[in-house]
Parts: sequence; C-alpha cells; structure tokens
Amino acid sequence: MSGYDVVVVGAGNAALCAAIAARENGARVLILEKASEDEKGGNSYFTAGGFRFCHSGVDDAATDVLTDLSDAERDQIVLPVHDRNVFYQALMKVTHHQADEDMAWQLIDGSRPAMVWLRQHGLRFIPMFGRQSFLVDGKHHFYGGVNIEAVGGGAGLVEMELAKVLRMGCEIRYATGATRLIQDRRRRITGIEVRGPDGYEEIETKSVVLACGGFESNPEMRVRYLGPGWDLCRVRGTRHNMGDGIRMALEIGARPYGNWSGCHSVGWDISAPPYGDYEVLDNFQKHSYPWGIMVNLKGERFVDEGEDLRNHTYVKFGREIMNQPFRTAIQIFDQKTIPLLRDEYRIKQVTKYTATGIEELAAELEINPRALTATVDEFNAACQPGDFNPSVLDGVTTRGLAVDKTNWALPIDEPPFEAYVTTTGISFTFGGLRIDRSGEVQDVSDRSIPGLYAAGELVGGLFFENYPGGSGLMAGTVFGKVAGESAAAYAAAEGDGARRHG
Repeated sequence: MSGYDVVVVGAGNAALCAAIAARENGARVLILEKASEDEKGGNSYFTAGGFRFCHSGVDDAATDVLTDLSDAERDQIVLPVHDRNVFYQALMKVTHHQADEDMAWQLIDGSRPAMVWLRQHGLRFIPMFGRQSFLVDGKHHFYGGVNIEAVGGGAGLVEMELAKVLRMGCEIRYATGATRLIQDRRRRITGIEVRGPDGYEEIETKSVVLACGGFESNPEMRVRYLGPGWDLCRVRGTRHNMGDGIRMALEIGARPYGNWSGCHSVGWDISAPPYGDYEVLDNFQKHSYPWGIMVNLKGERFVDEGEDLRNHTYVKFGREIMNQPFRTAIQIFDQKTIPLLRDEYRIKQVTKYTATGIEELAAELEINPRALTATVDEFNAACQPGDFNPSVLDGVTTRGLAVDKTNWALPIDEPPFEAYVTTTGISFTFGGLRIDRSGEVQDVSDRSIPGLYAAGELVGGLFFENYPGGSGLMAGTVFGKVAGESAAAYAAAEGDGARRHG
C-alpha cells in the first residue's frame, strides 16, 4: 500500500519518538527497520536507558516523571539539582563550547517537556540506583547528571515505545532498509526507495524522517572520517548503522555538519564480540576506572582517571584507548575500591585477572613486571591525604606525577589486586546532517529540503570530541518529537494544498 504521510527510517528511540509524535498529530506513519525483528531497536536497545533532563531535585522529578516512586523511596534519595544552567555547563564543558548554541538550548529546554510527554504515553522511569548513586549514611546519593533510566534499560525503552506505536496504528516493516530519497522538480520529497526481502520498491510519502543512526558500524567510513585504526575497534551496538541515512541525504544535497572526526566511545571489554550482544547488551563497558588506575601494555598510566565525574570522561577516554599500543587499556583496583565497582565487572564474560602482588599481576597480563611495579609504586608515593568520597569531586589527588590523578587518588596497596582488560567500543558518530529548529534537513545552500527531517545520531552539531552521559537518548527524544510533529504538519499542509489545486 502506498501513500503515507510520514515515513520514519529507523526504529530506535529517536525514530520511535518521531513516529509517536507524527501519529498523534494525525499522520499516517510507516516505520522502516532495516534489521530483522530479532535485531530491532538500533543503538537504543544497547544503552542503559539513561536520560539527562532538567529538574530541581527528587520531589520535582517525582511530580511528572518518576511518578512510580513511593514516599519511602523518595526519602531515601538525594538527587542534586540539574537545572538548565547545570545542563548547559555540562554540555559546553565537555565539548569545549563547540556545541551549536541553538541546538544546545533546544535540547536543554525541551528535555523536561519531552520526558513528561514520554511518561504521558505510558513509558515508565526509575532512578539509576545501581550505576549512578552511592549509599552514604543510609541514603542513595546520586551524581553526574544522568540519574533516571527507563524501566528495563535501553531494551525496555525500545519495547515500550514499539508497543506504543503499534497501539497508535503505525505500521512497521522489518528487514526493509531505505536506499534512496525521491524528489520532484521542486526538490520536495515525494517518496523513498527501499530494499526488502523481495527486492526494491518505491513508497510514496509526503515526508521522511531520517533517524537511522550514524556510520559507526561501517569500518570503511570509520577509517575515512575518524582516522587510521578505527576499522579495528569494536562496535557497542547494532551492526546495521552503516551511514545509510546520512549518505541518502548527502546525495540530494544535504549539508554535512558537526564533528565528523569525532565519536562516542567507551572502555569495552577486550573479549567482547565485534558488534553488540543482545544478551550482554551494554555490560561489556567498564566504567569504574575513577576508583583505580588505568595503564597501557607498557605498564604506563596515560590519562587522569579522576579528571572529572565518569559521565564527563568515559567518551574521551574511550577514544584515548585507541591511541595506546594494540588499542588496549588495563584497569587495576585493590580491595579498598573493588566493592565500589559497577555490576558490569561481575558478568561471566569479563576479562579479569587477580593476583596477590603487582609483579604477579603483570605476569598474568603479560606486561613488563618492572614497568608496572614502578608505575604503581610511583603512583602510591604521590597520593595525598584527604577524605575519599566517590559521589563528588573530592580533591583527593596525587602530586608530582607526569599525569596526576586529581580526584579519588587512593594508593593501590591492599591485595589481592584485580585487573580488567579493555579496548575501545564505539557507540555512535558525532558528524551528520544539519537541521533547523523544526528538524528539517538543510541543504548546502542553507535552505530546507522540503519534507525531509532528521533526528538522533545522524544529526550533527551537538556533540564535539566528548559527550555528557545521558544526553544522547534525551537528544533523540527531543529532536525526534520535533521532527515527527513537523513532518506531520508538513504532510497535512501538502495534503491541503493538493486538495485546493485538485
């Protein structure tokens, strides 16, 4: 059947938010998912489901987002204020003020309304107790800005959104990927070519929302834009994000925008498969490095593990691991901080070594025992006294090292020691398409391409070199909602115009 108002390309969070918004505004919506139903959900499926949004504390968030919290649970939570200025400072700090100002404020000011909108559509949220809080004096103290997650994590988020779009009457075609955008002589989108199980087909539509991710699964594009060696990294999420949406838009004159040589990447277990695992999901990540030290295969530290809160450093450190010998980094902890390690360190697929001495640990890791011992001894001697507090920037530092650790610097001196071997796992790429405030894709002359909208990871301009945790799903929701609403309005106007001229 042909003649849709809006075709949404992709079936992750941004795409499904666009579909919900378009459908609730009266559009007839088709969702195209290149993956099979078993591999649905794009990168969103592999996330922790965390959202960064504006609120003034737990009582505020509980009014319209965390509506399932009991009074007893609320009393056990210390949730720092995360208002629009805190959000702005976090985003601009990690991107070195390179983020597009207009996009930044649209994200920030749209974050709370978008979360309320999702809740009104039946999505449920809970505090991230396990990953973003520490128990202090009987209360859960949250930190880092990304403190709320969808029930069931990223997989739960996608399943709830898919159930919603189906209840609303949207159609979904699995194993059907978009291959080409179709325009008329006035540059308006009139259809889209797809490739499915039975071959190629052209689908008529008044508008298209591209929300099918970046190019992180495409090794050729990774090397072309991110640089040599990036063909060898692991992919955290879906194997289907090959840059199709970006390519199709560029072919009809869309403007490339943003940080094309940048990406979201993390420390990822070195034994992880080439692409995301639908059972393990994001648990191959290893994000407790602030509580220990990180060394390369030469036994040398190469980053300030305590530079900032984990949510502000894990992306830049993931990229830094790519610069180390054989793209490998080893995280080392002692018994003082091992109890603080996140649950992802306890999965059965973990690459872990344990030893009662540093030399023995080095032998297990097959790195130079003298080099590692010297590194640990030098680090321990440089540690300064202070009050260790994992929920704040505690100022417990080292002094005199080539790379000092500026927070949470405790000596590595209580055996047995544990070491975890990681490499780089890429999540998504930062370069993409330029959109306006309505989500409409801009061409190389900075004119809108009529009927073409975009949202999610294939939109450029927001993240540069680094990324504040929880802002990816939030951006997908905010800009997906905007794109869906705009596409529906455009399609309705096109329909009214056709009737007037018919």
